[in-house]
Amino acid sequence: MLSLDSPEWGRMQHAYGSAEDIPNLLRQLTTFPPPEGEGEPWFSIWSALAHQGDVYPASFAAVPHIMKIFSSAPDRSTYDFFFFPAWVEICRHRHGTVVPDELSIAYYESLSELPRLIAAAASQEWFAESLPYALSAFAVGKGFPVIAEAVLEIDNEVATEFLKWFHSR
Repeated sequence: MLSLDSPEWGRMQHAYGSAEDIPNLLRQLTTFPPPEGEGEPWFSIWSALAHQGDVYPASFAAVPHIMKIFSSAPDRSTYDFFFFPAWVEICRHRHGTVVPDELSIAYYESLSELPRLIAAAASQEWFAESLPYALSAFAVGKGFPVIAEAVLEIDNEVATEFLKWFHSR
């Protein structure tokens, strides 16, 4: 995992240029529970590292840090902690983006922790809208990014229509 103090962050890019700001945003995530009603630092992380479905080397460097923070308190984490890493992988797969060699081991090992951490986070109350995020992240953690993306489109209405279609075949 790339150290948050590494000068490599400044050499990496994100949607708005240099990723030198990312370590400080990641450090802000360690406050549990996250501040109510505040969009930061998540807004800036999503905007810079998963901008309109594009991902960057800094995205792959950030995911292991987010997963490490998530693993420290899965029962107090918000859905962003599992959905952001899943979304990065969905976008990476969709666009065929290659993870840089120096980041790949930490990136893929951290994604493999998603199913275990989602199970640990399941003790908290979830809203129906959060379930697709958890299911999608679980699928990413098991190596199924296409299914993970499809799951994001499912809500009760879509599931009901799908079941009607499926049973009428």
